[in-house]
Amino acid sequence: MRRPAGRLFATRLLATWAVATAVVALLGPPAGLLWAKTVPAVTYVVVQGEPLIADPEGQGPIGVDARFALIALVAGIACGVAGYLAGGRGNDVALLLGLAAGGCAAAVLAWKTGHMIGLGGFQDAVRHARDGTAVTGVADLRAKGVLMFWPLPAVAVYGLLELVVGRLPAGDGGDAGAGEADEVGGGEFDLESAPAGGDVDGPER
Repeated sequence: MRRPAGRLFATRLLATWAVATAVVALLGPPAGLLWAKTVPAVTYVVVQGEPLIADPEGQGPIGVDARFALIALVAGIACGVAGYLAGGRGNDVALLLGLAAGGCAAAVLAWKTGHMIGLGGFQDAVRHARDGTAVTGVADLRAKGVLMFWPLPAVAVYGLLELVVGRLPAGDGGDAGAGEADEVGGGEFDLESAPAGGDVDGPER
């Protein structure tokens, strides 16, 4: 009977991992839309048919990466908290793997989704522009490391909550009540039976 039970447990963990990964990954496209709508404008200059950032060290390009990092960080923290609240005993490893894999997928989907917004119009403008023409670009990442701002905080927050808060015990989590070892009540006594034919206080004189 142990082998089927073991298989059932493994299947449950696999299902938990898959569901957690899918749910987190599905948050990527909406985050990408938000990123595309809130990024600062970045100006490109067309040189020999290629768009080059007019000011690579300006506030625009830096702000695009920073805005993505902020959105991913908030989303990662929210996923970590939600994963902890939705989790149960024995699911920790599966949930952590789901947060990690789903966070990576969500970050990539957010990047690709945001980059696609207005991309056709931008490419068309570049294609027909003369050299030296300024064109407003679309959201894109230069620092790809910010993609980790989603999975890492999700896993870190989950682990921190697990460490600090911990899981409540399955039984009574409050003060000792009737029936506890330190209190007599509920019709249960933890006293030894009196010896047969005798009295607990001893024979009367």
